[in-house]
Amino acid sequence: MVRCDQLTIAIAQSWIAPGVLQNGEHIRELMAQAKNDGARLIHFPEGALSGYVKAQIQGWDRVNWDQVRAELLNIMEAAKQLALWTVVGCNHRLKEPHRPHNSLFVISDTGQLITRYDKRFCSHSEITDWYSPGRHPRLFEVDGFKLGCALCIEIQFPEIFSEYERLGVDGVLFSAYSNDVMFWTQAQGHAVSNNIWVSVSTPAQCGNALNGGLIGPDGHSIVRCAATTIPCLQLAELDRQSPDLQIALTKARPWRCKARQGDIYRSGAERDERSENPLCI
Repeated sequence: MVRCDQLTIAIAQSWIAPGVLQNGEHIRELMAQAKNDGARLIHFPEGALSGYVKAQIQGWDRVNWDQVRAELLNIMEAAKQLALWTVVGCNHRLKEPHRPHNSLFVISDTGQLITRYDKRFCSHSEITDWYSPGRHPRLFEVDGFKLGCALCIEIQFPEIFSEYERLGVDGVLFSAYSNDVMFWTQAQGHAVSNNIWVSVSTPAQCGNALNGGLIGPDGHSIVRCAATTIPCLQLAELDRQSPDLQIALTKARPWRCKARQGDIYRSGAERDERSENPLCI
């Protein structure tokens, strides 16, 4: 595996239509644009291909799963032709009577399906009416950068991001179909708490409220997508050599790893009655 110090990604703010064929064509157009702009990976929002429930999808009986599969295969072929890693939001059908997963499909630059992340923490309405929850974190590696995935309401669960930190990721690709502006603030908190990059991708429908972008391991915004409902791409770079990120990457993260293990606080410690007694003044 090639290890690089920079990884250029394209964050897509795509328009999600009710039609899977239309979404597939739109996704491939943005993939071609991303490749032309120099991206190594493109990151799409939640439901980018299949549509999202209660927005484009009003019932599972209305979903043409054959079209979904065919368009996924077309996207895989486009990824191969473009030599472009592609992470795309799409529902994943299960066998009856189980409800589908809400997923992110990770496709390599050779057109292979590398893994699929299934949303683990679903909302109340999702878990009661729409989705089956996933069970596992998923990681993949691009040019030596180890990446994880998360979806929408999972931004509310810090354990998702701390788990990825313990698994050694460099960054998390976070996709959402939401206009909640607090998601960006929470993503900044997860980024700085775990010293990881967080890429945020949302659909154009939400772009004038929650526009996507890239957050650095220091919690600061590196780039933001345009605050617009017009589909767009934003290129961003994960750069291990950035002077602004050296404290976060080479000092804060290693130290916090040791601190979480706890040994540095126990080693050589002596019991002191003034410490043990909480009523001592």
